[in-house]
Amino acid sequence: MKAVILAGGLGTRFSEETQVRPKPMVEVGGRPILWHILKIYSAFGINDFVVCCGYKGYMIKEYFANYFLHTSDVTFHMDEGNRMEVHHQKTEPWKVTLVDTGESTQTGGRLARVRPYLGDQSFCFTYGDGLADVDVEALVQHHASQGLQATLTAVQPPGRYGALHLEDQRVRQFQEKPDGDNAWINGGFFVLEPSVCDLIGDDASVFEADVLPRLAAAGQLSAFRHSGFWQPMDTLRERNRLEALWQGGQAPWKRWP
Repeated sequence: MKAVILAGGLGTRFSEETQVRPKPMVEVGGRPILWHILKIYSAFGINDFVVCCGYKGYMIKEYFANYFLHTSDVTFHMDEGNRMEVHHQKTEPWKVTLVDTGESTQTGGRLARVRPYLGDQSFCFTYGDGLADVDVEALVQHHASQGLQATLTAVQPPGRYGALHLEDQRVRQFQEKPDGDNAWINGGFFVLEPSVCDLIGDDASVFEADVLPRLAAAGQLSAFRHSGFWQPMDTLRERNRLEALWQGGQAPWKRWP
């Protein structure tokens, strides 16, 4: 099974980092968040990836081209014709296809551009800037059981403010940052049929605004409820939260050894 990762946006709300790198290359725990996303899928046996590159996509290509340099010890034999010797190779069982889908292409357009790489089977699809401890195996099984064109993962977003439970003029209970205010939102981590690509127009097509409403109206969109950890990385504050979880050994999305 393949997994398609959107990694081409400008990340304008995260300009502290994205002025110099694409958002999927912003690091958490010394590794790009894109690496964490691939590790999530790999933990469930999905190791064939198609990455939709755009803004500063060359940095993503250079990262994977030099993956051994990032993850292994090396000796440069400059006295022997500049030969490089790699020690203790830490390989991943991954096949990664990096596709230039354009700098200004919208989310739907990016998916349409990688259609030739997807084959005829169901595939996973997600954003390159969010982490979760979603059970990908259960998600895929849920999609298969529904027999529909698309499944999205519904999540309750982490709250930003404390909630007051009031009775008349008195505060009876204070709850620190409740999740989602009981609302469910699109958390990404989709499973799609290739036919979904037929609903996409041109590069200006926005997957969330153009494709998902059409699927819902046609009764072809199911929801997989995920009540566990989910965190996007749209701001420096959110990146710092992910970093603190990782450094504290409390990263819920780390499902690998």
